[in-house]
Amino acid sequence: MIEINHLVKRYGNHMAVDDLSLQVEPGKIYGFLGPNGAGKSTTMNIITGYLASTSGEVKINGKDVTVEPEEAKKCIGYLPELPPLYTDMTVKEYMDFAAELKKIEKGKRAEQVKQAMEMTGILDVSGRLIRNLSKGYKQRVGLAQAVLGEPEIIILDEPTVGLDPKQIIEIRELIKKLGENHTVILSSHILTEISAVCDHVFIISKGKLVASDSTENLLERMTGNQQIELLLNAEKNTAEEKMLAIAGVERCEVLEQKEENTVALLLFAKKDCDIREEIFHTCVAAQMPILEMKTAEKSLEDVFLELTAKGGIEK
Repeated sequence: MIEINHLVKRYGNHMAVDDLSLQVEPGKIYGFLGPNGAGKSTTMNIITGYLASTSGEVKINGKDVTVEPEEAKKCIGYLPELPPLYTDMTVKEYMDFAAELKKIEKGKRAEQVKQAMEMTGILDVSGRLIRNLSKGYKQRVGLAQAVLGEPEIIILDEPTVGLDPKQIIEIRELIKKLGENHTVILSSHILTEISAVCDHVFIISKGKLVASDSTENLLERMTGNQQIELLLNAEKNTAEEKMLAIAGVERCEVLEQKEENTVALLLFAKKDCDIREEIFHTCVAAQMPILEMKTAEKSLEDVFLELTAKGGIEK
């Protein structure tokens, strides 16, 4: 549906997008994840035709955005980080104006405008001036113009920035609903947002694609060894020696002591080796009461920081 090949965007000596290649397939919600300044918005602006690339190729449904821009843009609904709203218009006036700009057939405009407003929950404010709306409703109006005309692809740049927690939940639910009938591309530097709504993640750092996979697969690929945190009522050296003697334990680290007369350990075991039962029997035999035992799992935040620090997953 979207094909990006060797995309480059330079601003003088600054490389905003650096040889970026990726593919977007229909029927999924994609997340562009990266720190501020990573090149997410620049990439989106190039995909939507708002910005020209220095080199490379972007195709929407086989249409090159530089060769056939009008045909390519027909497939896309776009919500920039700052919604392009005319605040002196009412919501209905703005939606009618957007329908005209999108060249929706006159006989279909009223129905499509109503449908977009119903989908985004703004019918009840259709007669109000946009400038008098809350930020959450303004964002909904921006989303309504993006989905107007039923484009196959919806591109959303930081759609929840500046919203309160209730508004963020509402917009996330709306994005999930859009994902039922559209391919959605969502950019964010907020990890919980990506993991909450996206099926597939593109992690971008310094203009480069450093990872592309589902959230679950990324966590699986990056987790590596099984990690278990232990809190034992035992002497440090004895506890270390006994744990390292367990088959499957590759490394043992002493953590900060939580309580007096205890030792906190982090065990690294082989990935597919469940050592919890062996830990229990070893501790019983050595008379080292287990006060706490839990698996230590990587979060998306851990994966994100690791990938952006080292520049991607090793092939």
